[in-house]
Formats: sequence, structure tokens, C-alpha cells
Amino acid sequence: MVLAVMSALVRPLVEPQLPAGIEARFYTSVEEMLALAPEAEIGWFDLEDKAQMIEAIGRADKMHWLNSVYAGLDFLPLGELAERGVTITNGAGINTAAVADYTLLGMLAVAKDYRSVVRAQDRHEWLHDSPGKMEFEGARALLLGFGAIGQAIAARLAPFGVEVVPVRRSGAGGALRPDEWQARLGEFDWVILALPSTAETEHVIGAQELAAMKPSAVLVNIARGEVVDQDALVDALQQRSIAAALLDVTTPEPLPADHVLWSLPNAHITMHLSGRAQASMFRRAAQRFVENLHRYVAGEPVAPQLDPRRGY
Repeated sequence: MVLAVMSALVRPLVEPQLPAGIEARFYTSVEEMLALAPEAEIGWFDLEDKAQMIEAIGRADKMHWLNSVYAGLDFLPLGELAERGVTITNGAGINTAAVADYTLLGMLAVAKDYRSVVRAQDRHEWLHDSPGKMEFEGARALLLGFGAIGQAIAARLAPFGVEVVPVRRSGAGGALRPDEWQARLGEFDWVILALPSTAETEHVIGAQELAAMKPSAVLVNIARGEVVDQDALVDALQQRSIAAALLDVTTPEPLPADHVLWSLPNAHITMHLSGRAQASMFRRAAQRFVENLHRYVAGEPVAPQLDPRRGY
């Protein structure tokens, strides 16, 4: 029998569909998880506390397959997992629609400065003009990261009349290649980041890139805080060398209460909520996990697999 260890939260979704050959153990506390981890061939150790996840993974020295609902797993010891030969399946695609919807919501809110409208209502103040004048029709958006989420964002923006130009290694379909987009930054009204956090993408947007953007442009980051040089972004927002930033991610998270970003009028922070703006994540994740369990016992590859050397 293959021992799979996972949270009791998914038990009602997984247990009735377990394939023959899989014995499931469900933990109800961190202590139970850590106690069960050393015997697990398959581990699903997702927690809010990333340090406890890492501890469980370190104890799971018999583990062949690690599953997670998180799409980005850059916080894990990926090098160690690669050396151990552990197969990793992540949550890529599970929250695609939610993140794309949330991105569209945020961009519309920034374009029309809906935050100011809500605050006026709180003050019982009747506005005589719209505080936000940006239009989607005819706007151009540079999209860094053209995976499932990036493609879903592009699909949602197209009907609004936004021309989305992705960055792709091939340059196919009107895309810009990785060595071309920096020189073209001044052409875009929106710069959207939907790429993974890796050593290659760290601070992909820094002082030089921010200076090259239009003064009327908005930076949108729904990727990871580390892909932006946050100090440089604060300077750009304070000097208004760009119009605004929509940030679903920051460095660190949670953002300290006294951080200057909170008080900048042109910083729109949504506290890494985009993937949580839905109610079906665990149902979808559990169904994918069950399908992968059947593949695993049949000797077939599980999916989607994260490459620990590339980080995504």
C-alpha cells in the first residue's frame, strides 16, 4: 500500500474516490502532520505557515510525490527536493479564472478611481465629476507572463478594446521577445506582471524599467512581490513618474502596517487576495489530486508538474 498524508479538510472530497493501493492518513493538527510525514510516500502539507510546511517536507524522507494547491512554491527548498528526486505537482491553473477576474476588477477600479467614489459615499458627498478618467478602449497593455493566468487576463481585456502584447520567448503572434520589451515600455498604458518568481525574474521591474514607462502608465503586479524592486517602485509613485500601481503582492507579506506603500494615494493594495476570490479552490484541487492518485498507482505521470530547477 502507498501511504498518502493530507489534511482532514479534504477528506470528504478525496476519501470516497481513493483508488485501490492508496492508504490515506488525514491530519487534523500540525502535530499530527509532523508525526505522519516521515511515513508518507505522497504528501500534501499545505498550511498558511510556510515554515511548518517546510518542516513537514524535511521530515518526509520517504516521499516520492509532493502535492500542493499553491501555484508558486518558490518558498520551498526546491533544490533539496530536486536532489531527492521528489515529483512536485502544484496548483497551476486551479485559480486561473479567479485571479484573472480579480485583475480585471482591480484595473477597472484604478481606471475609474472607484476607491475615491466609495470614500465619497462614506462621507455622504455627491461628486459632480468622475475622479478617474482612464478608458480601456484603445489602451495598450504589456503582459509579462503568458501562462494560464496571463492568457486568461488577455482574454478578458480583449473585449474591452485593450490591445494586449505579451512577452514570449518565440515572439510568435505579435509578442515581444525577452530582449525586446524593455526598449518598448514607453508604448504601454498598462504593464501587467503575471510571471513566476525565479532568480531570473527577481526585480525584473526596477528603477530603469519604471523610468522608461509612461508617466500615465499603471503597473499591475499579480505575480510575486519579488519581481518588482519595491523601493524603486515607492520612489516612482512618490515622484509620480508613473501614474499608479495595482499590487496584489508585496515584499514582505503581510505588508507591515507602517510601510509607506499603505499611505501612497497612487498605490492600490489588495493583500494577495486574487486567488482567494472564489469558493471552489479546494474542490478543484481535491478532484485534480484524486485524478493524479489514479495515475500514480497506474504508473502514469501526474500533472501539472513543477520543475524545481526552474521554479515553476
